[in-house]
Amino acid sequence: MPKVINITVVLLLFAVLASIRFFENTLFYDPLIVFFKGDYRSMELPSLQLPKLMLHTAFRFWLNTIISLGILWFAFWDKGVLKFSVYFYMILFCVLALWMFVFIQQATPQSDYQILFYVRRFLIQPIFLLSLLPAFYYHKRTAS
Repeated sequence: MPKVINITVVLLLFAVLASIRFFENTLFYDPLIVFFKGDYRSMELPSLQLPKLMLHTAFRFWLNTIISLGILWFAFWDKGVLKFSVYFYMILFCVLALWMFVFIQQATPQSDYQILFYVRRFLIQPIFLLSLLPAFYYHKRTAS
């Protein structure tokens, strides 16, 4: 595929990721967005519908993951990159979703919510893409 088309598709997929972030309040159930924008260190967790929160968080993670995998595919055209990334995302989702669930279950009014903040952030934002893109680029440059 011509390089111009690849770059265009990658930019469009980044725009889709940005639009997911822009419309997060209307697309997903997540009362923690408002909670973490406030002074959450002195507040208790809001009332949560935990199954709904976990489902929406998982949906957002996998939506971001599919788009991120598309970006990686159009950036590198390498099945090895795609295969590694799929396994990477699957393992991280299992670990992080479990941690988020446990942290919410174990939260008390005296809890430090910083860990929950970062675990949730890794689940709802395409942060891993920002690590994988330069890593695969570096690997590609040094391998050839």
